Formats: sequence, C-alpha cells, structure tokens
Amino acid sequence: MRLCDKDIEEWLERKDLIIEPYPEKKLISGITVDIHLGNKFRFFHENTKSCINLSDSKINTSLALTDIMSDEIIFSKEKPLFLQPGSLVLSSTFENITIPNNLVGWLDGRSSLARLGLMIHATAHRIDPGWKGNIVLEMFNAGKLTLVLHPQIKVAALSFEMLSQSVLRPYNLRQEAKYKSQNGVVPSRIDEE
Repeated sequence: MRLCDKDIEEWLERKDLIIEPYPEKKLISGITVDIHLGNKFRFFHENTKSCINLSDSKINTSLALTDIMSDEIIFSKEKPLFLQPGSLVLSSTFENITIPNNLVGWLDGRSSLARLGLMIHATAHRIDPGWKGNIVLEMFNAGKLTLVLHPQIKVAALSFEMLSQSVLRPYNLRQEAKYKSQNGVVPSRIDEE
C-alpha cells in the first residue's frame, strides 16, 4: 500500500519517516513529496579506456576512480551546472532522507523535466528500508538542448510503500551496505560487491 499525502504528513510528524529539512505542506501532494537538487555533482572525464569490465574483481586497482570521475564539484545559482545533451552526471538530493524499516521509498523524476529530456535516475530508484542520507541522482540529458541546473530546483518526487512488516536486514544494519549515511555525491563502489 502506498502512503497518501495525509499518511506521509502523519509519518513525518511522528518522526517515523524523516526528511531534513522538513518539507513544507505544499511539497506534499497526492502520494509524493517533492525533492530538490543538492549543490554538488561529479562528471565523467573523457577517457582513453574504451570499456570497464564490471566482472573484474580487481577493478579498483586496474582503474582508479579519479581516472574516470571528477572530484565532487560545488555549483550555485551564480555558477550553474550545464548538462550537455548525451551527458551523465552524478548529483544528490538537497534533502537528507531516513526511511524506517517498514517502508520502501520510490524516487521518480518530474514529468515537466522529463519532457525536456532530463532523466533523474538511470535505473536506481528504489530507496531501501533503513536508508539514511542524501540520495544520489544519476542525471542524464536525453534531450537535444543543454539543460542549465541550479541547486534546490524541484527535481524529483518520493513516494513510500508500506511493507507487510519490518525487514530483517535494513540497509543501515547490513555489513556489506556500501552507501550508509551517504552525504553528497558518492560514486560507484562496484569493487566492494
């Protein structure tokens, strides 16, 4: 069962679900809470390698992260992010989200931005029970025009689905969880799987 706006407000008031900063009521409607773009991003460098072997257990030693991805970069209203057509960047939500062990979150892009070609998540739109932190956005410009992005624009919406009961292994308690208490733009950690 998905939570409706009334349920979301009740879960937030009880602090069973935490979104920081606390969302204004106008951001909660229907079954979603509007989420904003943070002010950090990472982009992929032009690379001399033609591929990355995802099944290589030594990927961390054979290809340093700095070889393929920039350090975290801060952008602002005065220095916006220009997302070129066909480009992928990692960014994160402005909000810090804490999901309880009996909910799963679903992140969806906004249709008004999608109609301009902006994809918010490549495939990773499930937010696991027990999640805490910023949500990394895999933003891709599938359109024909450069998109100028500023921090704190409404970029996505979160909805929440109640589970039949609390999970046995919430994300924040899993030993192998790679992105616990994620802050900012954390790049892929495929070498740790």
